[in-house]
Order: sequence, then C-alpha cells, then structure tokens
Amino acid sequence: MDLLSRVTTDPLQCGGRPCIRGMRIRVTDVLDLLATGLTIDEILAELPDLERDDVVACLKFASRRVDHPILAA
Repeated sequence: MDLLSRVTTDPLQCGGRPCIRGMRIRVTDVLDLLATGLTIDEILAELPDLERDDVVACLKFASRRVDHPILAA
C-alpha cells in the first residue's frame, strides 16, 4: 500500500480535513503529537488504532504539502 493512500479526505468527516484510513484521527492530530515530542511508539500507544506506517504517512503528507514552488513576481 502506498503510504499516501493512508491519508483520506471526506467532506462529511472532520470538516473535510485529512484523516488516517477513514478514521477520525486527523493528520494534524498526529503531527501535533510529534511536535510535542512524542515518539512514534508513544503515539501508537496513545492511539492504538494507528499503525507505524500511518504516522510515516502523516509526515510524508505534510512534506508534500509544504514542498511547492513559490513564484516571485
């Protein structure tokens, strides 16, 4: 399974925000936990429905979202 396919969006769920595998665990929730210093293992303990690849998919998704060219005028 491609990692980015783990990130899903549904306009009727979580306000259309990106979530993990159709669950109500938002990508931003996982990223916030990483930003506060939790390890992947700690996140998996807090959110037992997640898999290691889900956390990696969140990081890859975020990386792709911010890696876009900015054209100077």
